[in-house]
Amino acid sequence: MNAPKAAVVILNYNGKHWLEQFLPGVIAGTPTDDAEIIVADNASTDDSVSFLQSHFPDIRVIQNSNNNGYAGGYNEALSHVKSEYYILLNSDVEVSPGWVSQVIRYMEQDELMAACQPKILSYHKRNKFEYAGAAGGFIDKYGYPFCRGRIFSEVEEDLGQYNDIKDVFWATGACLMIRSKDYWSVGGLDEEFFAHQEEIDLCWRLKSRGRRIICNPQSVVYHIG
Repeated sequence: MNAPKAAVVILNYNGKHWLEQFLPGVIAGTPTDDAEIIVADNASTDDSVSFLQSHFPDIRVIQNSNNNGYAGGYNEALSHVKSEYYILLNSDVEVSPGWVSQVIRYMEQDELMAACQPKILSYHKRNKFEYAGAAGGFIDKYGYPFCRGRIFSEVEEDLGQYNDIKDVFWATGACLMIRSKDYWSVGGLDEEFFAHQEEIDLCWRLKSRGRRIICNPQSVVYHIG
C-alpha cells in the first residue's frame, strides 16, 4: 500500500477534552488512504499524551520540546513529518465525510495551488459560518482581514451563496491544507506571531510569489472556535 499523500496534524496544548470529543470523528472521517493522522503536543502539562497513548495507540504523537504557540509548535512538529500535503487542523473541529479527498483531488489539478481551506461552519450554529475563516479570507486596503461570510463581528447564514470554489487571499489556520514544499519554501509560519494572524502572513508570502490560495466549499468542517 502506498503511503497517503497528506498528513492531518492536530496541534494540542492541554486540550485532552477536545481530543476526547473530536479525535474519534477525525479518525472515522479520514480513511487511511486519504491521510495519516498525527497529534503534535506542545509540551502539555495535562495528561493529553498519556491519554493518547492509552486510548489511541495507533495515532502518531510528536512531542514538542516547549509551548511555542501555534506558529512555533507547527514549525517544530512539521519538521518531523514527511508528506506531500500538510493539513493543519484545530483540535476543536468536527470533520465531514470526504473532507480531505475533495480538496486534495482539486489541488492536484494545478501545481500553483499552494494552500486551500474548506467551508468553515459553526459547530454550535450549524447553519452559520464560523468566524475563523468562513468561506475564505481577504484583506482590505487598510489591512483589515475579512471573509466571505464574515465581516468584523457579523457572521452570515450559509445559504449556499459561497459554494463556488474561489481564489482567496488567505486560508484559515483552523483547517489549512498546504503543500509541504510551499510551506517550507517561504520558511513556514513566522514565529513572531505566536498565535493569531500567522496564517494570513503565510498566505501573503505565498501570494507574493505567485502561488494560489483556494477555498473549496465541497469540503465542510464545523469549528467551535
